Amino acid sequence: MKQLLSFVKKEFYQVFRDQKTLIMLFGLPIVQIVLFGFALTNEIKNANIVIVDNAKDIASQQIINKIQGSKFFHIQKTLSSSSQIDAAFKTGTVKLAVVFPANFNNDLSHLHKASIQVIADASDPNTALTLQNYISSIVMDYQTQLSNNLSLPYTIIPEVRMLYNPDLRGAPNFVPGVMAMVLLLVCVMMTSVSIVREKELGTMEVLLVSPVKPIIIIISKAIPYLILSWINLAAILLLSVYALDLPIQGSIFLLVMESTLLIMSALALGLFISTVTSSQQNAMFASMLGMMLPTIMLSGFMFPIANMPVALQVISNIVPARWYYIIVKDVMLKGLGFSSIWKETLILASMTVFFIVIALRNFKIRLE
Repeated sequence: MKQLLSFVKKEFYQVFRDQKTLIMLFGLPIVQIVLFGFALTNEIKNANIVIVDNAKDIASQQIINKIQGSKFFHIQKTLSSSSQIDAAFKTGTVKLAVVFPANFNNDLSHLHKASIQVIADASDPNTALTLQNYISSIVMDYQTQLSNNLSLPYTIIPEVRMLYNPDLRGAPNFVPGVMAMVLLLVCVMMTSVSIVREKELGTMEVLLVSPVKPIIIIISKAIPYLILSWINLAAILLLSVYALDLPIQGSIFLLVMESTLLIMSALALGLFISTVTSSQQNAMFASMLGMMLPTIMLSGFMFPIANMPVALQVISNIVPARWYYIIVKDVMLKGLGFSSIWKETLILASMTVFFIVIALRNFKIRLE
């Protein structure tokens, strides 16, 4: 028994001396509980919507007031015509549009029956369905309020139309997210061990004594993974189109160029990790911990970024997958061009240049 206690004591000492084990043991569960419990939620609040009020009567205004008073919606603007709805959705900020017909109150008063049109951005089918349910509940509540003590109740029918994904399939939502996750994680993890592996194998001396400049060494490390990532990208796109029946609505060339930008950003980030870590194990640990959780949780793929606390929204700005996810959805699902995604492209390009610069600055030309 005494021996057993001694060995248990020794194991405790070993666990508490190893910082990585402590982080895995206590850090990850605490972070995940806090994130999932308090920060990340599928509940949608303050979703941007637009209103087209062709009636401009008392009934339409009362429903608009109810929508405005709801915590779920933020009326971004009131449009003068239904023809402006498509352009509003293409800005990427509008999630839903509500259209009142010209004779809304007249139909409701005389026929006891009227309809409103609800148009949702179904590129994210879960969000679209949730918002549609919120609107239906508000309309139902108004309808019940009007019908109190009436022998013939009022009926308001929401006519729902889903843009970009009318069948509400799951593939249009998860394919852009999976593309961002796979390309980013694979590239970061593979390149994060490339330089540190040379140090562990003892072949770094050969590279350092050669007349090759550091930038050539770094570029040569990245090129094979760039080519392999293109093959990876081609496989993903072919599977999306032919196996999942998800056609590419926009320019394939633009999609490939944007994907190449993300791949270069990920390769540069991986090389930076490789220059600051001392072993392959540390490099893999850093790339897994540093990229996987932020990519899954803060890219907008699983949880709407608008619903996160402000601190997490700020942090999500430095996750490359967040911007690539928006680009892929806009090009692949909505068929938009470069003019709609230039801002996201500029951010990704800036990140790529930044990671390349810090990778070069941290590449040591002498062995320690």
